[in-house]
Amino acid sequence: MGYSDPSSSRDLLGNRTLFFIFICAFAVVTLLQQILYGRNYLKRGLQFSWQSGEELANWTGTFNFTDDGALKSGSDTGTRYFEFYEGPFEYNSTKCLELRQDIIEVKVLSMVKQTELFDRWKSLQMCKWEMNVTEANLFKSTLSRCCNAPAFLFTTQKNTPLGSKLKYEVDTSGIFHINQEIFRMFPKDMPYYRSQFKKCAVVGNGGILKDSRCGREIDSADFVFRCNLPPISEKYTVDVGVKTDVVTVNPSIITERFHKLEKWRKPFYEVLQVYENASVLLPAFYNTRNTDVSIRVKYVLDDFESQQAVYYFHPQYLINVSRYWLSQGVRAKRISTGLILVTAALELCEEVHLFGFWAFPMNPSGIFITHHYYDNVKPRPGFHAMPSEIFNFLHMHSKGILRVHTGTCSCC
Repeated sequence: MGYSDPSSSRDLLGNRTLFFIFICAFAVVTLLQQILYGRNYLKRGLQFSWQSGEELANWTGTFNFTDDGALKSGSDTGTRYFEFYEGPFEYNSTKCLELRQDIIEVKVLSMVKQTELFDRWKSLQMCKWEMNVTEANLFKSTLSRCCNAPAFLFTTQKNTPLGSKLKYEVDTSGIFHINQEIFRMFPKDMPYYRSQFKKCAVVGNGGILKDSRCGREIDSADFVFRCNLPPISEKYTVDVGVKTDVVTVNPSIITERFHKLEKWRKPFYEVLQVYENASVLLPAFYNTRNTDVSIRVKYVLDDFESQQAVYYFHPQYLINVSRYWLSQGVRAKRISTGLILVTAALELCEEVHLFGFWAFPMNPSGIFITHHYYDNVKPRPGFHAMPSEIFNFLHMHSKGILRVHTGTCSCC
């Protein structure tokens, strides 16, 4: 007759009970983890997980942003994850403060990989931009002390009297004597004064402008600067607009395209008429080679009775601007015309918006773009330090000093 120990049956029953409780507890914990993971997934989706290394490039074609940060959906499949995102976020929201700081904390361009900088910049597009009046005024006062565009941007009769010995910007040993004939070409004084214009657009020629649809927003500005005779024909109007108040001309363009104006005078005049009443600005006193051909521009426009004014950069202004940006880390043989115009605009305008400024072969989403919006001709290597210039602009955007537009526009 077998013997059964009742205590062993109780132990077995107790073990089963404990095992069942353990299984239930494990199931509850797993369920809670899944719930929390789901919430984090949605939250990370809202913030696009850029801080942890995931890239928007993975979503290209599904999600795009207009220049004001609003989401544009490309397919219903992806949109369901972002149905609650109405952006742009308020400028002073906690998230936007963090996103701006993510860019400001990068002190030098070499601190981050290019893709990481792009990710931080893309992330910031979720936020509205506002001018930080305190930061902007502080920056403007610095420019006033170092450069003073309202007094020295152009060579004038006031800042360069008759008989002056004008030193060139680069050929510092060279001196240009201001005689009566040249003196008469200068305006009596600067035609613009400090903070004269409420909103200015400085338009670069970067490929980032292509398909931007920013033309109407550019044309809505009170004053528009353009660089080096860019095409603004009907083919490009929707992206770049037509309004032009000042357009610069690099003397090398006159030399190469118009044979120093020795023969091709009318074609040059006709090209300038595209910009209607815009003033023409040249670096006549950058070096000795630029002087004759720059002065010839004035003669041509006078011969054709053009109403367009011709101005010449003051060489000391260009020297001072270069020194300032060198102190900010822009090391180049010469700073770009775009950077010079942006510097001037910050003194002449209350609010400055930049279009077409992007120094990388791909846009912030990692899609390759042409060098210019109208062609893919590269500049001489090592002459300008364009990435460094753009890096400074992104910092200034993040501080509320100016606004950089790199997305599609939704103006008007």
